[in-house]
Amino acid sequence: EYGPVSMRKALAGSLNVPAVKTLYLAGVDKTLELTKKLGYTTLNDKDRYGLSLVLGGGEVKLLEHTNAYGAFAREGELHAPAFILKVEDRHGQILEEYKDEKQQVFDGNIARQITSILTDNNERAYIFGARNFLTLGNRPAGVKTGTTNNNRDAWTVGYTPSLVTGVWVGNNNNSEMKAGADGSIVAAPIWNEYMR
Repeated sequence: EYGPVSMRKALAGSLNVPAVKTLYLAGVDKTLELTKKLGYTTLNDKDRYGLSLVLGGGEVKLLEHTNAYGAFAREGELHAPAFILKVEDRHGQILEEYKDEKQQVFDGNIARQITSILTDNNERAYIFGARNFLTLGNRPAGVKTGTTNNNRDAWTVGYTPSLVTGVWVGNNNNSEMKAGADGSIVAAPIWNEYMR
């Protein structure tokens, strides 16, 4: 409980109560429409989700979650994930080649506002401390952590203009991790080292 805080401070500090209130104001249906535009394929049963959706109440795939954050790095533009860029035969003839499919899923100004918040270490310091694994020194990086109930899943997803990385930490059998195993403690150090 931090009392009244700005939306900026709430998002930067990953506060749960403002997140739930924001989902209430935005509406679950509208939010699920946006997740579909962002490429999430697992959030299809509208009747299954409520306000706990912002607290890990819906399962998502790491690849889709990471790719969605890429839209913030690209000012609202979403690109489909690509695993194979080109297939050539032994003579160098192109047999198949990836064709970039992109779409504008939200306004570039919105992406810039979110990036401004997620890159602002001063705004998140009241929760994560001034020295944390969510910074890359002088290189701005937009970063968000998350932890589901009972420490079953810990996430850190973050981006620079040229690279987006998502890290998930948890047990394959979905059992609880030890107490305190949240995204900023167990996933962020991995994210930070890879991004550096």
